[in-house]
Amino acid sequence: MSVRLDKVASLVKEEISLIFLHKIQDPSLGLITITSVKVSPDLKNAKVYISIYNKEKRDELLQKVNDIKGFIKSQLAQRIKNFRFIPDLAFYIDDTLDYVEKMDGLFKEIHKNDNKNNE
Repeated sequence: MSVRLDKVASLVKEEISLIFLHKIQDPSLGLITITSVKVSPDLKNAKVYISIYNKEKRDELLQKVNDIKGFIKSQLAQRIKNFRFIPDLAFYIDDTLDYVEKMDGLFKEIHKNDNKNNE
């Protein structure tokens, strides 16, 4: 990834985080964290990865975020004035923490079995 794409992705991530923090006043969304943003080389599309604390309602909350993505894009356009155009946003669930928890559980299981074998 080029330096320019990294800078744009970082700026978009920061501004979307601030939009969620200050402009979106929907308590039903709960705790949402913007984990990363990947911008296409032509800067027209951005994949926004979000982490949702409430695991049971992830799909429902992702749908709510997608329903307000027009509002988020308009707020982003107001905040970032030096872009020729604002990228189209696509939101995705970041399941990295789930993977880490699963791997951690597997490692604990292996160590538990090792301790039983050593006794």
